[in-house]
Amino acid sequence: MKVLITGAFSDYEKLKEEVPDNEYFFVQNELNKLDIDVSDIEYVICNSLFLYNDVSLFKSLKYIQVTSSGLDRLPIDYIEKNNIKIFNARGVYSVPMAEWTVCKILDVYKKSFDFYSNQKEHLWKKDRNVLELDGKVATIVGYGSVGEEIAKRLIPFGVEIIAVNKDNIENINEYVKKSNIIIITLPLTKETEGLFNESIFQEINNCPVLVNVARGKLINTSDLVKYHDKFLSIILDVFEEEPLEETSELWSLDNIIITPHNSFVGEKNNERLYNVVKESLINL
Repeated sequence: MKVLITGAFSDYEKLKEEVPDNEYFFVQNELNKLDIDVSDIEYVICNSLFLYNDVSLFKSLKYIQVTSSGLDRLPIDYIEKNNIKIFNARGVYSVPMAEWTVCKILDVYKKSFDFYSNQKEHLWKKDRNVLELDGKVATIVGYGSVGEEIAKRLIPFGVEIIAVNKDNIENINEYVKKSNIIIITLPLTKETEGLFNESIFQEINNCPVLVNVARGKLINTSDLVKYHDKFLSIILDVFEEEPLEETSELWSLDNIIITPHNSFVGEKNNERLYNVVKESLINL
């Protein structure tokens, strides 16, 4: 089988050695137009390749392995029409994303940033308004591998979990009303784009923490800015446009934590991704 690998996958040489019964081609930068004939490529390992290259040129394509959990960078309509099978990186980034989520929630509840600021100013200043996670309700919207890992870490703190998926997402307005924490781990699709908008934000009445580690376009940013004061804190690692523009109103909100799409990073990612790719390739 002819396999094209892009620079989104770092263990190209190791894969060639351990799964030798294929003909491999490597392209470092998948953001450029390919200058090779891809008409007989059957299997592609990539991330954003098809945002910059026409998938219809891959006339023999049967399988796509993406190095991300989400599939929103793929031409899904074409893939489904041509019966191309997709493998994602399910579980590869779930642990670091879950750890990051819990860390940031604790930063808010325990007012870590205030204490760090006081330390820099050499201020000995107690705060009697620090909160506990025990007894809080967290709604996790998109209860896949990331959501499961987050729940696994919040439950020992005494947090009640409401898991929202396709089966009960129509009740999301009711769930957010009773939530102290709302965590978005939902895939971005035509149906979920802009799901979190004014209609949901109007229902907020419990001053919750909002966390988004999924995709920025799941939230209508202008609506979020309008209703930001309904939240204890807004924790965003993803945005509608990345990098976040310097002129974005989000930067100036007084109750926001912004990180540069970094929650997925962990030292074991490459090992987990390699195992996923290898397994999908040898089990065809």
